[in-house]
Amino acid sequence: MGSMGDDHYFSASPASAENLRRIRVTLAGSEAEVTTAGGVFSPDHIDSGTAVLLANTPPPPPGGHLLDLGSGWGPIALSLAIESPHATVWAVDVNERALDLVRRNADSLGLENVNAVRPDDVPDDVTFRTIRSNPPIRVGKHELHGLLERWIPRLDERSDAWLVVQRNLGSDSLQRWLAASFTPGYSVHRAATGRGFRVLKVRKHGSPHTDEISLP
Repeated sequence: MGSMGDDHYFSASPASAENLRRIRVTLAGSEAEVTTAGGVFSPDHIDSGTAVLLANTPPPPPGGHLLDLGSGWGPIALSLAIESPHATVWAVDVNERALDLVRRNADSLGLENVNAVRPDDVPDDVTFRTIRSNPPIRVGKHELHGLLERWIPRLDERSDAWLVVQRNLGSDSLQRWLAASFTPGYSVHRAATGRGFRVLKVRKHGSPHTDEISLP
């Protein structure tokens, strides 16, 4: 049984008009006005973890499929879509209200390259050039590990997942679990620290035979 504070991680219906709120945020270096609502994660601002992630990750790949896992109202997905207009950005969340907000925000910002969907609605053959995530740690270790075991293997070869995790919510043990779970063919590094958060980078390497025959 989750407390009321956890309900935003699970299915919440789309927000009624009177629950919507408009806030001003910085996305990809520019000020933007977005719509949020109660019942989703961090409705009043870009939360600290997401801000640390956005400040400590390289520009996203210019094309291909990009994944924001646990999108909430969309600050990561919207930033990716602004920075990489030719990429297809997948905003994945179990919360229908969050997905509704991502769609509203993409529409209002004129971003046509965002697909806001539930996890099972991502086609099985889609692989990702990057994953950027502020994952829902409070769903519990079992759920969190299952989530990462499902999505990290869907990275393209020579591609990276970037996860931001609060240090006092177990970033170091998560880093150890990632390093132990994704072998061989992956490497895990702590890429940055800030405001009590760690940014963990999981790289999926190419298999040796494909590296040898790839052209420079």
